[in-house]
Amino acid sequence: MDILLVASAFNSLSQRVYAELSDLGHRVDVVLAAHGPDAVRSAVRDRRPELIIAPMLKTALPDDVWQRHTCLVVHPGPLGDRGPSSLDWAVAEQAPDWGVTVLQAEAAMDAGAVWASEPFPVEPVGKSDLYRGEAADAALTAVHRAVRRYAEGSYKPRPQSGPEIRARVVWRDVFRQSRRRIDWAADDTPTVLRKLRGADSQPGVLDEIRDREVFLHGGHPEDRLRGRPGELLATRAGAVCRATRDGAVWIPELRPRKNSGDPAPFRRPAADVLTGPALPEDPAPLELPPDRRTWTDIHYRQHGDVGFVRFSFPGGAMSTGHCRRLLAAYEYALARPTRVLVLGGRRDFFSNGIHLNVIEAAPDPAAESWANLNAMDDLAEAVLRTTDRLVVAALGGNAAAGGAMLALAADEVWCRTGAVLNPHYRRMGLYGSEFWTYSLPRRVGADTAARLTDEAQPVSAATAARTGLVDRLLPVPAQGFTGEVERLAAALAERPDLDRRIAAKAAARRADEAERPLAAYRKDELARMRALFFDPTAPYHALRSDFVRKVPGGAR
Repeated sequence: MDILLVASAFNSLSQRVYAELSDLGHRVDVVLAAHGPDAVRSAVRDRRPELIIAPMLKTALPDDVWQRHTCLVVHPGPLGDRGPSSLDWAVAEQAPDWGVTVLQAEAAMDAGAVWASEPFPVEPVGKSDLYRGEAADAALTAVHRAVRRYAEGSYKPRPQSGPEIRARVVWRDVFRQSRRRIDWAADDTPTVLRKLRGADSQPGVLDEIRDREVFLHGGHPEDRLRGRPGELLATRAGAVCRATRDGAVWIPELRPRKNSGDPAPFRRPAADVLTGPALPEDPAPLELPPDRRTWTDIHYRQHGDVGFVRFSFPGGAMSTGHCRRLLAAYEYALARPTRVLVLGGRRDFFSNGIHLNVIEAAPDPAAESWANLNAMDDLAEAVLRTTDRLVVAALGGNAAAGGAMLALAADEVWCRTGAVLNPHYRRMGLYGSEFWTYSLPRRVGADTAARLTDEAQPVSAATAARTGLVDRLLPVPAQGFTGEVERLAAALAERPDLDRRIAAKAAARRADEAERPLAAYRKDELARMRALFFDPTAPYHALRSDFVRKVPGGAR
């Protein structure tokens, strides 16, 4: 079928719907609702779709569009749920399970006939992680079912006026900041964490720190540091620790209010936004004892012959500091006696490459772009030059740009079936680095590498496996990914042919180095990137600024 996606943003769910429907042979186009109703009308008129799907929509479809065409809206709530803040309520009310409903657009919000619905468990994670994990899995199941039913032509969607759904209809209003507000003197740690996790990506929790209003993004428990409720206690890897009435929490990111006068009113590492006296740094050990319950964004763990370098950065963005600390952890892991080394392995994002927010806020964005890129290259090169053990990149979630190329530096790439890959840089106006001109063609061939980087479209996990980007698909829910990776890595370490494989990869690396050194790939890529970074008229700077500042109607 010809399907048109109408989305407020081409976010993770929209990309996954696009990629998976394309895999099924549907001809899929996208129009951003942020470009305005006339853009939507024009896309409908020009492309004449058989079906319109809105996987992520913050504004209503134009009346003349949904009245003349079948429009299916993906609502992140169970049957009968209505309102714009469904997942926020699920997290706040500690619902054990929730759902996704695909319904037909009509005048009343979320009141249209139901084409499909699918439940999912609500795991104790941040709302954005839940959205990209369990909720997205349920959404794709429901979307596939709805599209199949529409294509068959015999299915009659269930009106919500029917007794089965009518009794379950409930309107949940906008989840406002008044409900998110943290009372540091009264709220216990689980309550504080629930409020922080319910707004981890958007919209954040509005609070006051040192007489300055900021939004708090993300929250993790701390087991040892203590202080007066609301007191700032320490920093760690850019996060700040704040005392609750019965404990403390780590907050990775802060966002200044837009009307605060701060020139960088977007999410950044909390310590970068914080003003006033410096806080003591409380570094977490790379290997945490099993009795610790504290936050760290990089963690090493070893099971027999397998080492795990696990990391998780907000939004998958990796700043210069993130890259340097991750490289240090990787080098630490290389000093341990293992035969298999797993990079990644946590749920949600693997990596999206350089940290555009940190770069945008830097005094010299071009210089920070250059430093960040070189730090990413150092990390990717260390992986490529590892020849004494097998390296596995384990993608529990999405990977894009330099993050995708970092994964390709490994010997094997394992990917959860719900992940989406964007192995390209063009939409940010960049040529690319991280040795992509070496790693990508050797996996998929020169022609496919050129197509992926030129078309710059999201790739489903299934297509990634089919083209050679990914070696193994893991068909597990998000909460089961880490355990499955551990099981498979242990089995890999016990394979009798592992020593032969390690010797073969070392020989292949020597042969490739003799043909063309990695240094040559790096030099050529960085020369092109440097020219873009230090040219103030290059599209990269405007595209980066629009992306970071969430300019409505920016390029997809």
